Amino acid sequence: MLSIAGTVPSEEFPVVCGEITLSGDTVRIDGRSVAVNRGTTALMAASIATAEALGLPAPFGFLAGDIGLGKGSRKLYKYLTDYLPDSSFRTLTFHYLQPIVHWHERLQETLQKMNETPTLIADAGFMYAAKMSGQSSLYDLFTPDLGELAFLADEKAPHPFYTRGFILHDENRVPDLIERAYAHNNAARFLLVKGRQDCLADRHGILEQVDSPVEEALEAMGGTGDTLTGIVSALINSGMAIERATVVAMKTNRLAGQYAQPTPATQIMEVIRYIPQALSAVLEKGI
Repeated sequence: MLSIAGTVPSEEFPVVCGEITLSGDTVRIDGRSVAVNRGTTALMAASIATAEALGLPAPFGFLAGDIGLGKGSRKLYKYLTDYLPDSSFRTLTFHYLQPIVHWHERLQETLQKMNETPTLIADAGFMYAAKMSGQSSLYDLFTPDLGELAFLADEKAPHPFYTRGFILHDENRVPDLIERAYAHNNAARFLLVKGRQDCLADRHGILEQVDSPVEEALEAMGGTGDTLTGIVSALINSGMAIERATVVAMKTNRLAGQYAQPTPATQIMEVIRYIPQALSAVLEKGI
């Protein structure tokens, strides 16, 4: 089973866990509804849509509220260290939790004690936690955008705020940033780099690139990177090899965006609804 852990920007939202379902424009977990916009909820919604299209069970979620002060993240880290030893998740995807190094290290100790170590995927703040604790190599897939990749590539930056200026967030420098990230052991086994041109890479360099279709209206929309992580998480959990799952996810995410015929007013949930159709086109028609 796929499990997803992350936070929502709410000070009052408690730590909850359970099967995640979609209801209209919200995700439901443990009797609570949360609007799908960007971040963890968009990732969860995309993974649900993908799992349903594949005929797989709904993902299991861990969610907490955090407005950036770390209080909710600490509670969720603690909950995960208590819950995971007795679990049997096949794939674990971590999204935005505050990068608290000692809690990340405690969580990794827990993961390494599980009977079978799941495939580990990290996005957003959780990549920061992995890099800051020197444990990036324990992960199977990171899904950074250009800014996040620049932080991974900066071996001296202790925090994303301190990424050095000469490491530019420039699409043309993606191969160099990938090389730097691996040279300093700050990358997972595979990288899915999100941008105008999405790419799959490992320590040998870029393996695959997908750059079409392009919908300009999506460039300013929050959440499209989160949906990509949600799609690839569900595909990997289905048993698909990471390399294949990443390419299928990159194509599916872009095609869903095209099917949505987006305008500047389009919301991310409108794209997510087209994931099953787009996935079918990619898998059955070889688009």
